[in-house]
Amino acid sequence: MTFNSQRCQKAGTLVLALLIALAMATSSFAQVAMPDASAMAGTPLPAPELPNATVTVRVLRERMGNNVAAQSVTLTVGGASRTATTDGQGRAQFERLVAGTLVQASTTVDGELLTSQEFPVPAKGGVRVALIAGIQRVADAEKAAAAAGAKEPARPGVVEFGPESRLIFEFQNDTLTVFYLLEVLNNARTPIDIGGPIIMELPTGASGVSMMQGSSPTASVRGDILTITGPFAPGKTSAQVGFSLPQAGAASTIQQKMPVALGQLFVAAEKVGAMQLSSPQLTETRDMTSDGQVFIMGTGGRLNAGDTLVVNLSGMPAHSPWPRNVALGTALLVSVVGLWLSLSPKAARASEDAKLETRRERLLVELVVLERKRRQKPLSPADEARLQRLTSDLEKVMAALDLGPHAQRL
Repeated sequence: MTFNSQRCQKAGTLVLALLIALAMATSSFAQVAMPDASAMAGTPLPAPELPNATVTVRVLRERMGNNVAAQSVTLTVGGASRTATTDGQGRAQFERLVAGTLVQASTTVDGELLTSQEFPVPAKGGVRVALIAGIQRVADAEKAAAAAGAKEPARPGVVEFGPESRLIFEFQNDTLTVFYLLEVLNNARTPIDIGGPIIMELPTGASGVSMMQGSSPTASVRGDILTITGPFAPGKTSAQVGFSLPQAGAASTIQQKMPVALGQLFVAAEKVGAMQLSSPQLTETRDMTSDGQVFIMGTGGRLNAGDTLVVNLSGMPAHSPWPRNVALGTALLVSVVGLWLSLSPKAARASEDAKLETRRERLLVELVVLERKRRQKPLSPADEARLQRLTSDLEKVMAALDLGPHAQRL
């Protein structure tokens, strides 16, 4: 089973946008490991720190930091072209462009034509884009080396969660959702056998635990246990898992014991209201804005196998607990009624009506959730239709319960 596809996509987009922004900006977050160059190349990213209607193009060879200086870059603006030359940091800057105009950057490095996606010039702030040469050549070489090494027999050794592993938090509708984007890193040229699988017990209360798309088939979950089975091939083995945690009030503490070492700690949270993120293991935290959304980002050093990561989230919106209490009260009422029926002379009917009681409980809980959502903001047409359908289904269930065991059941 895979985690909700929209949330999965949102988590991946969030990580990529934040890491590319970090990689292209000069900041004290420079120690954060760079994302895959193939994911960065040609992708335009908002840069509110730049002058309005400005585009900067950074030209690199194979990876971040390997800047290509004195390189001519062309920016196609409508039907016209403008050129600029990269500086010592590999950046070419185009200023005073017309907001809203579609532009595309290009250059040729070592005979390879590099082009960016086409994107509009923003009215406020600017856009940064990277053009990276030699990506395919490096990828082919790494693939060949990995294929050759993978054919060799596994040998004893150790692996760790690589520095590109991320912990992402999202808070919506009184629910804290957590994404672990883990990469098991094997720096050896051959498969490594650590003597068994990596077994990671997720935080207390984790629910709805599911693997996300993009995970290795060797990674799986059962209950609140994540298992990544070896031997581990050279390079990276991805294990991406999502789950929810119960939210009690405006603060929550997440504790995660590491089954193997974590090369570098990186935590990000989509900021809601006055939310704050802290951890004794984070050396720096900062608020960053991307496309109008504020995120809290934190970095820390290495965690050893057996260390427990502690993340504190505070200042989250706390809503009235009465809808949840209503739902719990309804469930309790159903349980009491079921107990009474089991002790009455009509015990035969109890077994038949049990299914209807369970369905009534579920419908009541879903109705409470929708009513709570309606108080926060107008429901979408789909939710309104679902609310009507749930109400109709509940009426049918109640009628069936009233009619007795000989009535036609749903």
